[in-house]
Amino acid sequence: MYQLITLLAAAALTLNAGAIDFKEAPKVTKRVMPHSGNAILSYHDAIKESTRSIVNIATTQQVQTRNTPQLQPFFEQFFGPGFQMPQQSPKRHSLGSGVIVSSDGYIITNNHVIDKADEIVVTLPGQTKEYNAKLIGTDPGTDVAVIKIDAEGLPAIAIGSAEHLEVGDVVFAIGNPYGVGQTVTQGIISAQNKTGIGINKYENYIQTDASINPGNSGGALVDSRGALIGINTAILTRSGGNDGVGFAIEIDMVRDIAKKLIENGSIDRGYLGVTIEDLKKNMHKMYRNEQGALISDIMPDTPAAKAGFKRGDLIIEVNGKKITGRTELQNAIGMYAPGSQVNITFEREKRINSVTVTLASQQELAQSTNANLFEGLQLTDLTNELRYGYRLPHNIEGVLVVNVAPDSEAAEQGIKTGDIIIQVEQQVVGSLKELAEAVNRYGKGYKRVYINRGGRVYIAVLK
Repeated sequence: MYQLITLLAAAALTLNAGAIDFKEAPKVTKRVMPHSGNAILSYHDAIKESTRSIVNIATTQQVQTRNTPQLQPFFEQFFGPGFQMPQQSPKRHSLGSGVIVSSDGYIITNNHVIDKADEIVVTLPGQTKEYNAKLIGTDPGTDVAVIKIDAEGLPAIAIGSAEHLEVGDVVFAIGNPYGVGQTVTQGIISAQNKTGIGINKYENYIQTDASINPGNSGGALVDSRGALIGINTAILTRSGGNDGVGFAIEIDMVRDIAKKLIENGSIDRGYLGVTIEDLKKNMHKMYRNEQGALISDIMPDTPAAKAGFKRGDLIIEVNGKKITGRTELQNAIGMYAPGSQVNITFEREKRINSVTVTLASQQELAQSTNANLFEGLQLTDLTNELRYGYRLPHNIEGVLVVNVAPDSEAAEQGIKTGDIIIQVEQQVVGSLKELAEAVNRYGKGYKRVYINRGGRVYIAVLK
């Protein structure tokens, strides 16, 4: 018995030797009810004005179909030579939401809600009257779009600011999920400034656990005052339903994009001319800063080349804004208009430097690099930045299809945005320059063009 007591005492001494003092929470002194008497805890009065600003958007898209030539002789037996089968033009319908931001009818929504729509119909909350909306402008890069209806005296929502947001703030998602009518769901801000999700090219999201479902896209995320703080755009889900991970485009980005779309009808972003990547852990010992956007390549005759940037430079600030990685730099530069002068702070050989750069135009770059090599296709060189945006493997080489004219022969052959041209006839191509050489080599007329899509290769015939 004495031996057992001795062992226990020794064990206690060992524990005391490594003991710590935990920080104790204050003692609970009382519990309170969230209401007293006949009072009910409610946010109804705070958000009732905001709900009047959220509209339902219904779109219709004409789907083109082709006749089946194999059936033509069969019908000619009954209806005579020259009979033409009737063209079928089925329509595709979709639903979404939008937010009234001006009393004279401007409405913000998601680009994917109205993308390729032939008709956009808006219904105000609590009303049955339908308004045909005009498309003002879209920005696929951020998934923001602006439409307008011919109406006056509309209830415009109050616009908030990202400056005042904090994780844990109570928020409400307002929209039209599954077409069941206007719905309000509650949650909190789960995270701020979320980037690199891979939903859009330019990302700055508020993450929330407020329930967001199909049909909520383009609707409002509001704070407990009812002020607009984001446009609901996407969810991450394994079940197909809401798993509590929703994303809204942060209001400062929305406001900037919407203003440019209303004023100009389109977005022309600034262009620096670098290929960038995040700073990997094994590179930290080479730099004083632990975060930044690492320049891996510089395109010739671009603002970056003219400013004297070199491979291996680490960009850490743009106009005083801290840059923590490639996405932050892409967002920062993309928010400036062409011709803007920005001060860029960077690290080179563990020394901090600054330089003022005049940004070029992304639109002009696209026009100058496309060179109309194939009818109906807008093409560009494939960079690491584009590989990331289109979720393409890093080892793939070729020329990226960034736009396909709807009525072009290329569209009829099924070429899509995101396809990679890897070969023309017998010449493999890895850049626009090589593609132009191949086109010139094989002369005018039709050519076999090899397309890589998702790792599978198919052939199109283009001129």
